[in-house]
Amino acid sequence: MPTAAPEPSAILASLGQATFTWDIASDVMAWSGNVAVVFEDLPHAALASGNAFATCIEPLQDVRAQAVLNSGKLDRGAGVQYQIEYGVRAKASAEVIWIEETGCWFAGPDGKPARAQGLVRINNERHARDQQLLSLSRHDPLTGELNRTQLVASLAEAVEEAARFRASFAFLLLGIDHLAHINDAFGFDVADQVIVEIAQRIRARLRGGDVLARFSGNKFGVILKNCSSDEMAVASERFLAAIRNEVVPTQPGPVSLTASIGAVSVPRHARSADEAMVRAQEALDRAKARRSGSYLAWRPNVERDAQRRVNIRVTDEIVSALNERRLVMAYEPVVDVRSRVPAFHECLVRMRQDDGELLLAPDIVPVAEKLGLIHLVDQRVLELVVAELAAAPQIQLSLNISPDTTMDPDWWLRIEMLMRAHPGVAQRLIVEITETVAIQDIDDVRGFVTRLKNFGSRIAIDDFGAGNTSFRNLRKLGVDLVKIDGAFVQNIARSADDRAFVQTLIDLARRLDIKTVAEWVQDEESATLLRDWGCDYIQGRLTGLASSERPWAVEPRAGLPAAG
Repeated sequence: MPTAAPEPSAILASLGQATFTWDIASDVMAWSGNVAVVFEDLPHAALASGNAFATCIEPLQDVRAQAVLNSGKLDRGAGVQYQIEYGVRAKASAEVIWIEETGCWFAGPDGKPARAQGLVRINNERHARDQQLLSLSRHDPLTGELNRTQLVASLAEAVEEAARFRASFAFLLLGIDHLAHINDAFGFDVADQVIVEIAQRIRARLRGGDVLARFSGNKFGVILKNCSSDEMAVASERFLAAIRNEVVPTQPGPVSLTASIGAVSVPRHARSADEAMVRAQEALDRAKARRSGSYLAWRPNVERDAQRRVNIRVTDEIVSALNERRLVMAYEPVVDVRSRVPAFHECLVRMRQDDGELLLAPDIVPVAEKLGLIHLVDQRVLELVVAELAAAPQIQLSLNISPDTTMDPDWWLRIEMLMRAHPGVAQRLIVEITETVAIQDIDDVRGFVTRLKNFGSRIAIDDFGAGNTSFRNLRKLGVDLVKIDGAFVQNIARSADDRAFVQTLIDLARRLDIKTVAEWVQDEESATLLRDWGCDYIQGRLTGLASSERPWAVEPRAGLPAAG
């Protein structure tokens, strides 16, 4: 015998749902028979009218009135649908029941809402999931503090409040010093423990209304409301001491560490959230460079701002010069110390400006390196040097490359293409790398040297003596020439210390069969000393400064001996 179908109210009750009709004119609400099951803690009187039901709703009691009475929509005969979500609490001590209401209201003769009907259902689990997702979108999953997105929003809000109420606040960037060392020594899980502990120590020292957020991997952003510059310094020291004075317990053992802080006073020294973050980051970088575990507040600096304007101008000029082919070469002779006949010329980059004046390498290269344009400059210089070598088969030229270029795959692709396009050019090309590059990673630089020598080119170490490259490393690298730093050469006629240093370098290089070039040779007395000590080549004021003219068309050539 077939089973009788359950009553609709029983089905609704099993699903945690109930239906209603709401006569808006009388404010009377009528519910399906199972409403007491859905709202088991609500008294009958709270379900009798729209106003009574609204008193149990949170966080906004008028959410139903807004959806129906103030919707602003027109009923064109089929009713107007709506969907809202709210919480219902029977009494202050009870838990909130989260309700999703889906309904439709119908207009009376005057076009205004007269009747509504719909369905309510309990959706506590969905609400909990939504809240969890919302929390994840706002908070850092490791520390539980606000994430960077929320920090930026809070910072923008604080800037607006400060402008509206003529108040001030402080924005701090706190960076954990040498966190990478902890990662390497103990692993990322221990570093995470450190980050969580630091967040807790900062949080414990904040006032109500202050904001803490994780800015990035090892950095936290802190907004200190109603905070003067003096108070900012005091608070920063309080945070640093909390980190510095007590070790962080971790699973492998206690870890001692420090943090540094860069801070900016807003709106005094920053007018927007972006400006506050940039200046706090700048102050943090300078604090870390000065000393780990220190605090630095951003202050206006006329010289720094002027230099930045220069950097911006030079950057624009570099990009324009690259596009308009206004980078040119100047050639400084490197001569045989005995015959004074040029062996090769060092190529120095110049930039022709719109007014015809030339910017020198010291004005171009540092800015290009700082702003990531040096690889473009080095590629253009390489093209110019190869073009000169191809046009004049009797010459040898050297070029300097930036440290970053030694590992630039685009530069390698370019030189390989140029060497294949111009056979015989590589053997007349000398590539100069600075000593500071050579000592960073001997193995990487040795690979660089080997690849160039396979082309047939020669390698010179520039500014030798300014760094810490040993002659053993020179031997390992297999360089052909050593250019002795001019800072030691220019005073050899007057300084016994410089004489001893330069003479020793020349003697050791000769024993390793490495040719030597002395830079910044100013006078005949110095040239004579260098010749007597066995130096091979000299360059500087005595032998001729860099010129944009191509001197090899008229001058005799000595040239370097063939590569061994």
